[in-house]
Amino acid sequence: MSVDVLTFGCRLNAFESEVIRHEAESAGLSDTVVINSCAVTNEAVAQARQSIRRLKRERPDARIVVTGCAAQTQPEMFAGMIEVDRVVGNDEKMRSEAWRSARAAFDSGFGIAASEKIAVADIMAVTEMAPHLLEGFQSGLPRVFVQVQNGCDHRCTFCIIPYGRGNSRSVPMGAVVEQVRALVERGHAEIVLTGVDLTSYGADLPGTPKLGQLTKQILRHVPELKRLRISSIDSIEADRDLLDVIGDDERLMPHLHLSLQSGDDLILKRMKRRHSRADAIEFCAQVRRLRPDIALGADIISGFPTETEEMFARSQDLVEECDLTFLHVFPYSKRPGTPASRMPQVAGEAIKERAKRLRATGEAALRKRLASEIGTTRQVLIESGKQGRTEHFLPVAISGETPGAVQALTMIGHDGARLIPSCHRPA
Repeated sequence: MSVDVLTFGCRLNAFESEVIRHEAESAGLSDTVVINSCAVTNEAVAQARQSIRRLKRERPDARIVVTGCAAQTQPEMFAGMIEVDRVVGNDEKMRSEAWRSARAAFDSGFGIAASEKIAVADIMAVTEMAPHLLEGFQSGLPRVFVQVQNGCDHRCTFCIIPYGRGNSRSVPMGAVVEQVRALVERGHAEIVLTGVDLTSYGADLPGTPKLGQLTKQILRHVPELKRLRISSIDSIEADRDLLDVIGDDERLMPHLHLSLQSGDDLILKRMKRRHSRADAIEFCAQVRRLRPDIALGADIISGFPTETEEMFARSQDLVEECDLTFLHVFPYSKRPGTPASRMPQVAGEAIKERAKRLRATGEAALRKRLASEIGTTRQVLIESGKQGRTEHFLPVAISGETPGAVQALTMIGHDGARLIPSCHRPA
C-alpha cells in the first residue's frame, strides 16, 4: 500500500502534505500513514490523537508517523503513544533524508522506545527555505498553492505557532516565479500564494522585497496566469505595491482574508497585535476604494482572556463596520507556555456561547453578500462537478461542468451557502 497523509489545520499544511507524500513514497515507505498535525488549538491536538488511535484500530499493520506543528511542539507526547512509530519535525518533514531515515528505522526494528522515535530538531535554528515543486504535483486540480514563506517573527500572546514553525523565512522571488510558471504550463488556472505570516515575505532576502513586489513580478513574468490569490494577511503589513496590484490588476482576485483577531483595542494590546480597531476599519475602507467589489474575510477569536461582553460586542460589530463576508471564528484555546495562558481566563461556556453568536453573525454576513450577487455574471472557476468559486471566492452550485475551466455564469439565486447560476440543474 502507498503512503497516506491525514492533514489537520491550515492551507500551508495541505500544501506540505503533498510534499510529504512524495518524499515518503520516494524513500520507499509503504503501508504508512502520516498525521500532519496542527497546534493552533487544544481541540486540534486532541483530534490528531483520536485519529491516531482510530487508524491503528483500522489498520493495525500500518506504520504511523506524526509530524506538523503539534509534533514539533509536543514530540514526547506523541512518541509516548504506543500507536506511533515515528515523530518527525516540521522542518524535517520537507526533507527526503528524514523519510529515508524513517524507512531505515522501520526496516531495522529500531525505534521501539519513545526516545528513539523522535526525529525533531530545533526549529528556531532553521534560517533558509527551499522551494518545493514536484513532477505531477497536484495534477488535475484547478487551484493549487505555492508556499512562499514559512515561520513567524511575531509573538502574539495566544499563539504557539512560531514554536512549531520557527522564525520567518522566504523563498526567493525568482524561484517563486518559476514555480508559478511551471504550474500554469501544467494547466492550473488559479494559483494561491501561501505562508504562515505572508506579509512578512522577503524580510530575510537580499534587498528585502515585499509581498507586493513578489505579486507584481508574478503577474508581469507569467502573463498566461489567469487567476492569482493571496491567502491570509496581516493588514498592518500590507505594502504600497500590494495595494497597487489590488487596484490595478484584475488577475489578482478581489478577495482578502485578514488576521484581525479582535475588534477591541485593549484585547488587541493584550494579544500583542500591532494594529488597532481603527487601523482595521481604515484598511478595509482603503481596499474598497481601490476595489469596490472586493470580498473580505477575517479570523476572530472569541473569549480571549479578560474579554468582557462589551469587548466581545466590539468584535461582533467589526463584521458590519468592515463589511466582512467570510468569518473564521476561533474559540480561544489555552496553549501551554503562551503568555495568554497566564492571564485571567474566560469561562469555557462563555467562550463557546460567544463563538456561536459570532458564527451566526458571520453566516448572516455571507447570506447578505450572496443575495447581493443575484443578477450578476461572474467568472467561475469550476472546482468539481458540484462546485465552483467566483472571483470573490463565493461558492457556486455546479452541475456537471468540466473541472479547471473558468466560465462566465449568471447568478439567479442562492441557498444560503452557495450561489445558484442559471445553468444549474438541481439533482
